[in-house]
Amino acid sequence: MSMKVLIVSTSLRTNSNSDILARECQRGAIEAGHDVEYVSLKGKSIQYCIGCLSCMKRGCCVLKDDVADIMEKVRDAEVIVYATPIYYYEMCGQMKTLLDRLNPLYNSEYVFRDIYMIATAAEDEESAFEKAYNGLQGWVDCFEKAELKGLVAGAGIGDANDAINHKEVMKKAYELGKNL
Repeated sequence: MSMKVLIVSTSLRTNSNSDILARECQRGAIEAGHDVEYVSLKGKSIQYCIGCLSCMKRGCCVLKDDVADIMEKVRDAEVIVYATPIYYYEMCGQMKTLLDRLNPLYNSEYVFRDIYMIATAAEDEESAFEKAYNGLQGWVDCFEKAELKGLVAGAGIGDANDAINHKEVMKKAYELGKNL
């Protein structure tokens, strides 16, 4: 069954390791016949949430930047895959800022149900991903119809463009897309 899949690459580095894995996931999802859209935060204007909570009444954010377009894509996707580099054992700041700004979706008729994370870290321990995954779990917990379904963790991937040399995690990212 074809699903509407959104892959959000949050790294700002060109050809980052998490982006390489996101593209591999995209390849698998396309081959599986899904309707896949890929969004990169690179080059996007994303302001910090100012905590005004106007979005809870208005259904949209008062800030005018690229988040409104991204939010529409997030709302309408059935499956969302967030890809992030791990910085200091946590998701990158631009991913956290985006998640904060998606607050207007809380009271909306969002479509998404299945959420996944792809992450890369220079650290070679699986524990390096726990805080980032738990952070995304906190966001997902606010959407009762959604569920955090899994993680593709690229441990020990530090050098630029190094993900392509890690065949096992490349396969896992591809299989994630293929098996959505």
